[in-house]
Amino acid sequence: MRKTTRYPVNSANSLWHIYKTVPFWKVAKNFIVIQMARYTPLLGMKNWLYRTFLGVKVGDKTSFALMVMLDIMFPEKIKVGRNSVIGYNTTILAHEYLIQEYRLGDVVIGDEVLIGANTTILPGVEIGDGAIVSAGTLVHKSVPAGTFVGGNPMKVIYTKEEMATRETADPLD
Repeated sequence: MRKTTRYPVNSANSLWHIYKTVPFWKVAKNFIVIQMARYTPLLGMKNWLYRTFLGVKVGDKTSFALMVMLDIMFPEKIKVGRNSVIGYNTTILAHEYLIQEYRLGDVVIGDEVLIGANTTILPGVEIGDGAIVSAGTLVHKSVPAGTFVGGNPMKVIYTKEEMATRETADPLD
């Protein structure tokens, strides 16, 4: 289940209310910072840009691959733990604008999490410590710690217990 706060709107769809929900200059600044970070190959610089200018909470030794796209309107709602890897071209959203409402939700990614390339993470999702998300996954609900998930729609491939069994199994079996 996702944890989001819903905000109903009247008349036009919620995207027409964008600058009532977030200031234009904040979005403009965030756009510039995110674009710089998307293309820089320097991992430390990316983390510094995200922490300093966007308010993203980024743990030590976390790596954002090339072309990762953070939420442009509410990046401060994103937290990534230590020593995690966010794969190429992943999108992390903390908002969604719908027809009759918009929703905001924190995204919390734990420690030592692996997010595969081309993954989309929706608002209000928590991904537990040590989880693995396969490439191309739509993360539409929270992922328990140590679990391996993938697909669209996302499903559990291995539970934490099954992952532990696989790690201790004899590779020749």
